[in-house]
Formats: sequence, structure tokens, C-alpha cells
Amino acid sequence: MVIILDLKPKLALLPTEPGCYLMKNDKDEVIYVGKAKNLKNRVKSYFTGAHNEKTTRLVAEIRDFSYVLTNSERESLILEMNLIKQYLPKYNIRLIDDKTYPYIEITDERYPKLEVVRQKEMKGKVFGPYPNVYGARETVRLLNRLYPLRKCETLPKKACLYYHIGQCLAPCEFKDVDYKDTISEISLFLKGDTKLVLNKLQTEMEQASEFLQFEKAIEFRDMISHIESTTGKQIINLNDFKDRDAISFAYNNDDIAIQILVMRQGKIVDNHQIVFQYVGEYMESVVTYLEQYYETLTPDELLFSERFDASEILDIFGKKAFFPQKGDKKKLVDMATKNADYDLEHYFMLYRHQAEKKQKALDELSLLIKRDIRSIEIFDNAQLFGTAPISALVSFKDGEFDKKNYRKYHLQTTTNDDYQAMREVTYRRYQKLLVESLPMPDLILVDGGKGQLNAAKEMLHELGLNIPIAGLKKNQGHTLEALIYEDEVIQLLKQTDLYKLLLKISEEVHRFAIDFHRKTRNKKANTSYLDHIKGIGNARKKLLLSHFTSIQAIKDATPEELKKIGIPENVIKSIKEDLT
Repeated sequence: MVIILDLKPKLALLPTEPGCYLMKNDKDEVIYVGKAKNLKNRVKSYFTGAHNEKTTRLVAEIRDFSYVLTNSERESLILEMNLIKQYLPKYNIRLIDDKTYPYIEITDERYPKLEVVRQKEMKGKVFGPYPNVYGARETVRLLNRLYPLRKCETLPKKACLYYHIGQCLAPCEFKDVDYKDTISEISLFLKGDTKLVLNKLQTEMEQASEFLQFEKAIEFRDMISHIESTTGKQIINLNDFKDRDAISFAYNNDDIAIQILVMRQGKIVDNHQIVFQYVGEYMESVVTYLEQYYETLTPDELLFSERFDASEILDIFGKKAFFPQKGDKKKLVDMATKNADYDLEHYFMLYRHQAEKKQKALDELSLLIKRDIRSIEIFDNAQLFGTAPISALVSFKDGEFDKKNYRKYHLQTTTNDDYQAMREVTYRRYQKLLVESLPMPDLILVDGGKGQLNAAKEMLHELGLNIPIAGLKKNQGHTLEALIYEDEVIQLLKQTDLYKLLLKISEEVHRFAIDFHRKTRNKKANTSYLDHIKGIGNARKKLLLSHFTSIQAIKDATPEELKKIGIPENVIKSIKEDLT
């Protein structure tokens, strides 16, 4: 599997931290959501090696990706679930339905129980969610052993075995049982304060091991493992079920990156990220953007990082604005800050640095041509033994490919003369621009040697145009090696920005030409004598070919035979006239 060329730089800059990644197609739709302990290794794995059929189809559709950094692998598990439910990506099977990760609930009853529940069932005090379902159940089993909460679904008439082994206070007999202190201790434990319980289990595990009670020691070890996996702190879901956004930004002398973590009903379900250039004061640009973003709808809370000017934010957003200093909300804005820092750093490395290199290459090209180069048009021809001769034009403007100005040409004056093909397409292109008074490019490039270059020059001269024109010369391995300009062959060094730019331009026009030629060739291969007969469309063509084995058989068929299968008389007449 070959990495898609445009994604290579972005893949190289992926962080090695945990998080979620969102694969997108050419319509910018999220088609797959995944999680990773190491984002770089996981995302790159899609573009290397062999895959099953489903993954191969997925990779073929990927045109871009984004990611959200988390603080732990557990948080990425929960965020993955939220994002899948939000976007319903077509390549995700798990978690698209209404199932959720479980929670641990202390039921809202006079004599409470401890249960593992799904979100729809929750009514009491809840903790979670817990991606490790088995670990959650084992933690509840442990807490039921350690704390004397009610165990029965319905209260029995007398105390049961749990009371006699010290695991229940028997509210069935002692109606004045008070669970307040027990609930407080269990709540602290599920919020992450597990030190006392873990120390106790660790001591008992070591004692069991010393007395050679290895099975008991293994049981304590597993309990410790389940506790650590289920009570690890996460901030992707908060149990207050509020709508809130966590907002932060990063900036340098040129750009601002804004990161908004979108939390709805207590769950992070999306993120909004943008990087843009600014002029003047950075804070003014950030605040202006946020005013526009929240112009129509503002959630219950807006959590801002400490990078904001609190007085200015409070003046605009009032009581909905908060600047958390500790706790889960502070961790949320810290996560937004972390993502904003990554966005800004990688934007510079991926885009602004690339843009600077492109501009450097264009400046070098301008020096060679002795003219300021902002727009370039590139031609390439394709044909196979005279079959389906075509020419393609690619436009490059202001450092980017200008796809709306790409053009395709079916050649009319030649089938296998490459020089004549270049004369024809050059004339057709620039005669049209002259007639319509459209702007001319600053430079024309021909993907070929001196012969093609001179043919194009002839046509420009006949049209009275004085546009600089150069050729992209390939070596025997069909690799770009030189630029031909004004009869001089200028060798290109592969490590230079100019070579990389011209190589990219050459590869794009070749790709565009080959793709157009393949489609043209396939279309010609699928044509039929029937396509040119008046009254015969795809439906009637399929009908005729399904009843007759060849064009000759259709030609030999009687009008009665044709009429019998549903062909009208006027079309039968056209068939007989055209095929005789």
C-alpha cells in the first residue's frame, strides 16, 4: 500500500501521544473514527503493508484526516465512542447503535445498591463511563465485599447470608440503618481516591503470597488491576450532563490556532479547530472570531483558558464565561490548549513552511525566466498506438493548483504525432483566450523535450503571443532532470526547492493526462454501432444485444422479429438504414 502523496508530510508530523483520529473523504465527510495509544504509529499503519478488503476500501477513500489529543488511552476510548455516535461513519460498525459504555451507579433509594448500568437506566449517583466492562463489574463486586451496601433486589423478610458474613447491614430487619458515611467513602473511591483500598489489597496480596496461598494472591492482584483500569480519571465525559465548550488558542507572529472542544450532555462529541493569519493584535482577532462563532448559539458554559483576557471575555459572554483554576474543567481547557499548540506548530511546519518553500522556488524560477511568475500552465499529451489521442492542461496559480482551470482536449488533427498534438493544443488554448480576452499565464511549461517545445513555440508565434515557454526534460528513466528555456538546458539539482516544485507540477499534469486518457480509451472500447442510430438509447441497446448475438444478427433480423421484442417501427427503419 502506497501512502497518498499529499498526506505524507501530515503523517510525518503526527504526535506519538494518545488520541482519536477522524478519516475524511473527498467531500470532507468523516468516514471512520479510531483511537490510538500512539497516533503516529496507528494512523501510518493504514498506508503501509497489506490489509483486508474493508480496510483497503477505506484507505482508497481517505483524502484527509484530523485528530484530537487526549491525556490517556482510556480517554481516547471514550472519545472514540462519542465521535462515532456523533458522525455515524460508514466504516465504523461498533458503537453506532444506542449502546454505551457502562457506568457504576449508587442507586437513589433509602437503602442503596451498587450496580453496573447503561446510561438510559441511570437515576442515582453515577460514575464513569468505563470502557473496560469486565473491570467495572469486578470493581462493583469488590466494593460489595468491602462495603455493607444492600445486595438484594427486594428486601427479604429476615437477614440473609450477606448480613452474617459482614457484607450487609440488614435494612430488612434494622430500619434505621444509615448509609451516609458508606456512600461518601465509595464516592471518593470511584472518583479516584483509591489509595487506602489499594494499599490494603496490596498488603493482603503479599501476605497470601508469603503463606503460599497463590490462588488468593492472584485474586487480589486481579482486583488491584481492575481498580486501576476502572477508576483512572478521565475528563471526556462529565456526569453533570451539561452543554459546554472548552476554548483555548495559540499564536505566533503570523498565525492563530483556535481549538474548541464541544461537550454536549456532559460528553465531548466534537472539536472545532481553525488556523488563520491575523493582522494587528492577536487577542482582538481571537475575540472577534469567537463573537462570530457564538453569534447564533451559545452552550450553557464557555470554559476559557488562562491565555484569554478575563475582563474582555466577561464583558462579551457574561455569566456563561468561566475560567476554571482546578478540577476537571481546568483539565478540559488544558486539553484544548494542548491541541491548539499542536495545531499551530504543525500548521507552520506543514503549510506555512511549505508555502515559504514554494515561494522560494517561484522566486528562483522568476530569476531564470527574468519575469515575475505567479501563474503557470502545463501541457502533456497521451495516446496509445494512435488510440484516443488527448492532451491535458493543468493550471498552477499563486502557489497552488488551480483545478477549476484544468482543461481536457480530444485531439482532432493527429493520432500519433506528438509534435502536431502540441501545435494543436497550444493553438486551441491560446486562440480561445485571445478571442475571449482572458488573462494569459506568466509561463507555459511543456512536459517534453525540445521537439514538443519548438512545436508549441511555433503556434505562439503565429498567434502573435510573447509568453515565456519552457520544457520539462526527462531522462531515460522518465524522471525530471532539466528545464529547457531559450535553447539552454538547465540541469536541476534534486535537493533544491525549484526541482521539487517542477517535479510536483510534472507529476500532476501526467496524472491528469493519464486519467483522462484512460477514461477516453475505456469509453471508446465500450462504443457500439448502435450508439449512432437515432432512437436507440442504453435501454434499447441492451434489449437488442440480449436477444441477438452480434451486430450482424441484428442486421439480418426481420422487421417482425425486431417488432416482437418491442422495437418501434420508426426505430426499426433507422436500424435497417444505418446497418445496411
